[in-house]
Amino acid sequence: MPIQQSDVLYTAVATAENGRDGRVATDDGRLDVVVSPPVEMGGSGTGTNPEQLFAAGYSACFQGALAVVARQEKADVSGSTVTAKVGIGKNDDGFGLVVEISATVPNVDPQTAKALVDKAHQVCPYSKATRGNITVTLV
Repeated sequence: MPIQQSDVLYTAVATAENGRDGRVATDDGRLDVVVSPPVEMGGSGTGTNPEQLFAAGYSACFQGALAVVARQEKADVSGSTVTAKVGIGKNDDGFGLVVEISATVPNVDPQTAKALVDKAHQVCPYSKATRGNITVTLV
C-alpha cells in the first residue's frame, strides 16, 4: 500500500542538468556528480551514469532492509554485503531496466541467508517500488 504524503519522514531532492550527459546534484550539496552515457551506449564514459546511481541506491537500501530483517530474526548479518547489478537495454517502448541482487552473509548458514534475503526483498522500499515494473532477480 502506498504511503501518504503525511507519512513521509524524509525527502531527497536532486536536480539534473542535460540529462544523461550533464550533471546531477542534491539540494544539500552532498552529491554533485558529472553524468555521461557509458561507452557501451555510445557515450564517453567519463562520468557516472543513472544506472550506477540506481545500483548504488538499491544496494544500500537492500542492505538496510537486510539488517532490519536480521534484527527481527535475531540473525547476525555483520560483515554482509549486497551488490546490485542494473542493466539497461532496448525494449518495445524504448529502454528498460533489469536488476540482479546478490548478498553475501558470512555469519549464517546458506539457508538462513537465503531466507533473510527473500524477506529483505519483501520490505526493501526499492524492491517494493520496482515490483511488477522491472525484473529483479535474487542470486
